[in-house]
Amino acid sequence: MKIEKTVTEAISYRRSVRIYNQEEEIDTKAVRKCLENAVLAPTSSNLQLWEFYHITNKDVQKKISTACFDQPAANTAKQLVVIVARKNLWNKRAKANLNFLTKSFGDKPVEEYDSKEKFAITYYKKLIPSLYIDFLGALGLIRYLVFNLVGLFKPVYRQLRNSDMRIVAHKSAALAAQNFMISMAAIGYDTCPMEGSDTLRIKRVLNLARGAEINMVIACGIRDPKGIYGPRFRVPFQEVYKEI
Repeated sequence: MKIEKTVTEAISYRRSVRIYNQEEEIDTKAVRKCLENAVLAPTSSNLQLWEFYHITNKDVQKKISTACFDQPAANTAKQLVVIVARKNLWNKRAKANLNFLTKSFGDKPVEEYDSKEKFAITYYKKLIPSLYIDFLGALGLIRYLVFNLVGLFKPVYRQLRNSDMRIVAHKSAALAAQNFMISMAAIGYDTCPMEGSDTLRIKRVLNLARGAEINMVIACGIRDPKGIYGPRFRVPFQEVYKEI
């Protein structure tokens, strides 16, 4: 039985591999399991505004590779995973959270909810819509201006524009992507997150909804010795670590 790497070992093992061994296949079920780990990543307000497209079909993979400019990581990958941010699903995901909470609180009337339970319900019924409902960016801008005015007198949440909420969705998707890549490294599989791509073409290949946004494409396989282009470089830790 293959022993999985520890978290620290997996993080150290993970490199952005740009050329994959063409003789070695990877197990689709194992990759899917790593994607199951991806959905356990932290996510803003537990909205889980993401989707994961696991590409095993060679014809589809070729089209996506072309959209990734046929860079070696995409062209030699055995499988691909496309991480998609779905900010436009906020209402559906908020309702899913509400349904889950209502069931977890038990079969009792609303009047019997305690203060924490009432807050949780209000959070998804009122606060989340107040953040995500927008019209051509106008409502978000108004919220931004009002809250920054209030912020002159007390701490407030300032990420209120449509562009800010898009960033929130992409941050959550990126956290899930990292969960996936570390999980792959733990079982000896390699990955390469790719931002260089024609995202519109990828959306068309996958027939994605208009509101869906490509977060990144991840190449998957087993590294070829030439697949790592050089030794790992990181800025000295003391330059980025600040203890206060």
